[in-house]
Amino acid sequence: MLAPAINIVIPLYNEEDVFDKLINRLTTIMDSFEKTIEVILVDDGSSDRTAQLMTDLAMKDQRFQSVILSRNFGHQIALSAGLQQITATEAVFIIDADLQDPPELLGEFYEYYKQGYDVVYAVRKNRKENFLKKFAYKSFYRLMDKISYIHIPLDTGDFSLISARVAHLMNEMPEQSRFLRGMRSWLGFKQIGIEYNREERQSGESKYTLRKLFQLAFNGVFNFSELPIKLITNLGLLTIISSICYFLYVVAKKLVYGNVPEGFTGLLFVLVLFGGIQLLSLGLIGEYVLRIFFQVKQRPLFIIKENIKNKEIIESKANGSTH
Repeated sequence: MLAPAINIVIPLYNEEDVFDKLINRLTTIMDSFEKTIEVILVDDGSSDRTAQLMTDLAMKDQRFQSVILSRNFGHQIALSAGLQQITATEAVFIIDADLQDPPELLGEFYEYYKQGYDVVYAVRKNRKENFLKKFAYKSFYRLMDKISYIHIPLDTGDFSLISARVAHLMNEMPEQSRFLRGMRSWLGFKQIGIEYNREERQSGESKYTLRKLFQLAFNGVFNFSELPIKLITNLGLLTIISSICYFLYVVAKKLVYGNVPEGFTGLLFVLVLFGGIQLLSLGLIGEYVLRIFFQVKQRPLFIIKENIKNKEIIESKANGSTH
């Protein structure tokens, strides 16, 4: 099979219920699209029949590649595994398997690519999640916009079409803690956002738990913002200034009134305050140290258990080396 013009990369995790709908819609697009398309399906350690369905499909239709990871590595790593497999000559279309992001927008995105845009990302006009998730997403994106040293567009996710050169450059970036939409923005190039209405999940519930969302947010904040380390500096300066002011107050009280303030409560408050600031500072520094620790070990980002391409099984191996 010749190299396709476009790769579609889709991470899957326990998507057995929606799998047939996804493939039917993708097949309709592929049959009518002006360019050749190959779909790269990445199973992120599913516990249902998702991996088996992918394997059966890839052995029947060479337009589908099945990549099965050895365990659950997480959404961003699964996407990275798919990007490592691309052979597209023009562009890569990134979507999720739950069909909240309509694959039919490929045609519209591709028109912008032909106009010279290296990144065409989707901007969500509305979300159909619960209030808590809507609030969390909205707050996070606006916080990132304020604190990041690069511009990360508001209300965007990984749903996008990127040029092949952007995809290859992202593959060369060595981060262990992946935040792909930030990496995409950091690369620069000509980018444009397209608004769309996000649909409800076709089946099941979101695999992004609050814990995973917080982890993703942490990756964004620590990878693309100087705020945590500057917060430590500012807290240290504030502590020093407060201590000097309190010392001057004590000296003035002694000179004017001949005594110094007494009270165990005030002393306890100061000790607890400064102790809390120190623990917070240690925690933030520890987060950076932990990321350095994982980075310097240079373990592969993921392990492929099985890889089927062009109806053939490719030997499994470690992938996503970070050096």
